[in-house]
Amino acid sequence: MAEAQNLPAGATTTGSIAVAAESTVATRMSAPPSFDVADFPVPHGREEEWRFTPLERLKGLHDGTAEASGTIKAEIAAPEGVTVETVGRDDDRIGRAGKPVDRVAAQAFSAFEKATVVSVAKEAVLDEPIRVTLHGEGGVTYGHTIFELGAFAEAVIVIDHTGDAVRAANVEFVLGDGAKLTVVSVQDWDGTAVHCSQHNALVGRDATFKSVVVTFGGDVVRLHPVVNYAGPGGEAELYGLYFTDAGQHQEHRLFVDHNSPNCRSNVAYKGALQGEDAHAVWIGDVLIRKAAEGTDTYELNRNLVLTDGARVDSVPNLEIETGEIIGAGHASATGRFDDEQLFYLMARGIPADEARRLVVRGFFAELVQQIGLPDVEERLIAKLEAELEASVA
Repeated sequence: MAEAQNLPAGATTTGSIAVAAESTVATRMSAPPSFDVADFPVPHGREEEWRFTPLERLKGLHDGTAEASGTIKAEIAAPEGVTVETVGRDDDRIGRAGKPVDRVAAQAFSAFEKATVVSVAKEAVLDEPIRVTLHGEGGVTYGHTIFELGAFAEAVIVIDHTGDAVRAANVEFVLGDGAKLTVVSVQDWDGTAVHCSQHNALVGRDATFKSVVVTFGGDVVRLHPVVNYAGPGGEAELYGLYFTDAGQHQEHRLFVDHNSPNCRSNVAYKGALQGEDAHAVWIGDVLIRKAAEGTDTYELNRNLVLTDGARVDSVPNLEIETGEIIGAGHASATGRFDDEQLFYLMARGIPADEARRLVVRGFFAELVQQIGLPDVEERLIAKLEAELEASVA
């Protein structure tokens, strides 16, 4: 169940498990999911889903004052067997994976003019990843992208965010029956960027979805992965790695909706924080509906606080409507640097700074390995090294 270990000052870890008599899809939301921005009240920071977010730093994305005025350079490198289209708002593929769950996502849905649809043919197995590069060139932008895999297709997608932007977007992943998809989303923005995005995944019967979210840059980053199942036998693995520096706000809010029987989900997010007013938020919501018998789910969040002045809020939530499940649980732990590990390494002749870096690299190693792409892994390790150099400088 919820675990808290070595909580430092400025760190908060809470959790809940509820056994519900009836379905309450939006138990922690002020309004039910909707495509219409008017269905969501303007948040004031007192709402459960907004109480950790610095609204004044969202540059108007939350209250309708952020008008699209910027530019984002988008490039897609797709191997053979992939179709890339630009479609209008009336395309019937838009919105299949799910509705916006908050006002910013609904604002993004209402504001985009054209959507990009990236399709992988039925039974196609891609030898190379699909690479999407989004480079902000200033100003406010909205976007909508759909990735669709046919039955038994297999693909890897890398979405790379860089530059400066005030960005709100919805990204959809639609997996056909038996399909396998790995998505790596990297947030390596400039220090002034604001990025809010909802990732909706609809996992087909016996399909496998793996998401790896990596967040380093940006002034404010708020990501909302949402998983639904289109049939029994689906699997979802959600991994995350974040490194929060002084003044940054990085927020990851996950919702796994077990709405089909015999499905599985596994969530593991890890973060490190350093510097004054570094703030990381992790919310993990899992709902097991009455019809979802045979569910097996677990979620984990761990945070390492490297310096004074940083704050973590970690809230795992588990809601169960049926007792006919294989397993369900969650754990959350936030703590300072482990002095025993540091002493062990130093006693073997390793200098203190290098020992500190080794411990942090080990903390993140298992999640970096989930990426499975050497060039991306090497880049992220180099970025992590640079962050660690700053923390011991």
